[in-house]
Order: sequence, then C-alpha cells, then structure tokens
Amino acid sequence: MVDPKKNEEIGTYLHKLHEMLPDLKKRYPVSYMGIFGSVVRGEQTSSSDLDILVEFNGTITLLGYARLEEELSQAFGVRVDLVSKNALKPRIGRHILAEVVEA
Repeated sequence: MVDPKKNEEIGTYLHKLHEMLPDLKKRYPVSYMGIFGSVVRGEQTSSSDLDILVEFNGTITLLGYARLEEELSQAFGVRVDLVSKNALKPRIGRHILAEVVEA
C-alpha cells in the first residue's frame, strides 16, 4: 500500500521543480526535467536522495552541471542525483523513462 504522505511529497517536489524551471532554463541549457526513482515509486526513506532526469538543449560544462545539481539540492533540502537523459544506458534508461514524471 502506498503511503499518502509519500504521494504528497512527489507533488510538492514536482510543484517546486515546475516553479524553478523557467529560471533554470534562463541560466542553464535545460530543456526538460522530471523526477524518477524511489520518490515516484513511494519507496523513499529519510535517507533517500531525489533523482532528477534532465535533458539539455546545448552544452553544459562539468562545473555548470555540478552547480545545477547543488542548486537543486539546496532548493529541495535533500541530496539531488541529477541524471542526464543523454547519458542513460539503454537497459536502465528504459526503466527510468517509464517511471519519470515530468515537471
């Protein structure tokens, strides 16, 4: 059974990410962001990170990528694992793309 409190958490994360997206798109070459992983499945614990899938419409430096990940971690108050859609391996990528919820 899915814990209703955990379902609320995904809604809160998605709402915040959706609100942040226009500003992030101005400062980073971001075209798409979505949430996947334990939060989407309702399996997160107090030590879980927040998995965010990102697609870029341009080149981003390693430093820019790290800054974006840190900015998201600060905004959400949890460690964010930022995963580039272009870096997904085919086998695991299918599973991630099947469960991702777009912001």
